[in-house]
Amino acid sequence: MELKETKLKCFIGVPDLISLLNLSFGFLSILMAINGQITISAMFIIVALIFDSVDGWVARKLSRIDEHGFGKNIDSLSDIVSFGVAPGVLLYCVGNSYIENSVINHFGAEQPLQFTQFLGLDYLLAIIALFIVICGVLRLTRFNVISDKLDFKGFVGLPIPTVGILLSSFILSGVFDLYLAMILMAIVGFLMISNIKYSKFNDPKLLIIFVIIVILILIPYSIVFWGINIPAFIAYVLTLIYIFSGLFKGLFSSNS
Repeated sequence: MELKETKLKCFIGVPDLISLLNLSFGFLSILMAINGQITISAMFIIVALIFDSVDGWVARKLSRIDEHGFGKNIDSLSDIVSFGVAPGVLLYCVGNSYIENSVINHFGAEQPLQFTQFLGLDYLLAIIALFIVICGVLRLTRFNVISDKLDFKGFVGLPIPTVGILLSSFILSGVFDLYLAMILMAIVGFLMISNIKYSKFNDPKLLIIFVIIVILILIPYSIVFWGINIPAFIAYVLTLIYIFSGLFKGLFSSNS
């Protein structure tokens, strides 16, 4: 390969620009979480998921031939930011906000935040957040290695976007619980690096339902009853069904 053949214009295509939008919203989600804008951070992860779903569709429509694997790599690098790092940071930030509010509610605003450190909860949050990122990197790296070598058309291990939609929809649903979120994030971390098979969403009807739910989550005036954001709650429940149906199917098939 000559030096002139290494210019970006020789590799980059329209689907890659969409992948960069995925990455951009993942990065913005991180900034929003750090600034305490938890709701916006969760919404940005969902927006990143939309672009992640679109880039592959565009690549297929354009009949792109990615002989060097540029598109596959940029997609994976974008995914680790939007669905690995961003959910990890979001979990850590929402957890610390939860800790602060708990201290204020139980001991008053004058109680120093350091008081909570004896619980070790902040350290546990950091460990789980890091665990998500590490498992995400391992999962995506394995995917890039084996994707062209398997006959199976689905996913080996839980796909990493599931982490983003699970945490974001849980936070936006109005039924969020920090301890349950920590448990779920630890579980999905293990599932990402497992050998359990997960199916792809190829059914057009399911995709249409998914798009409608996502739009309803993102509109300014959501459908809320008794403090529960109905579209976000539906997305949360459907994501849990997808995660655990694959898990149970994998466990039963391994025992048979």
